[in-house]
Amino acid sequence: MLNKVMIIGRLGRDPELRYTQSGAPVASLSVATDESYTDRDGNKVERTEWHRVSVFQRQAETCANYLTKGSLVYVEGSLQTRKWQDQQGQDRYTTEIKAQRVQFLDRKSDREAPRSQGGQAQPRQTPNRQGQDQDLGPAFPSEAANMDEVPF
Repeated sequence: MLNKVMIIGRLGRDPELRYTQSGAPVASLSVATDESYTDRDGNKVERTEWHRVSVFQRQAETCANYLTKGSLVYVEGSLQTRKWQDQQGQDRYTTEIKAQRVQFLDRKSDREAPRSQGGQAQPRQTPNRQGQDQDLGPAFPSEAANMDEVPF
């Protein structure tokens, strides 16, 4: 069986960091992906999909320290559905991406210094192993010119 999810999108809000009863860090991300296409009447249609992402352990703390609303990220993981009860005792379900990998895609110059508990910025490391910034192009198809002419 295969349960694999890969998305590239932007955070809709700052990550929310919390800790389990055993003290393990968990970060919740809200990631938006979008697509645009031309319908049969020739109208351009843009659609945004929102994804809930849960990140665990040390990677959760890294996301909480370095990511902010608007950050561009690549998320790789699996779909997971959880059951919980609301205040009225009704069973509720939520499906989210359980992240195994979160890669920061913003150029280093586009990011601000990481947040810390004391409010002071800390030195940060570049996510690029070669230590060079990369121009990854537009984040979404709608940000590029002439994307309607792409054959896929």
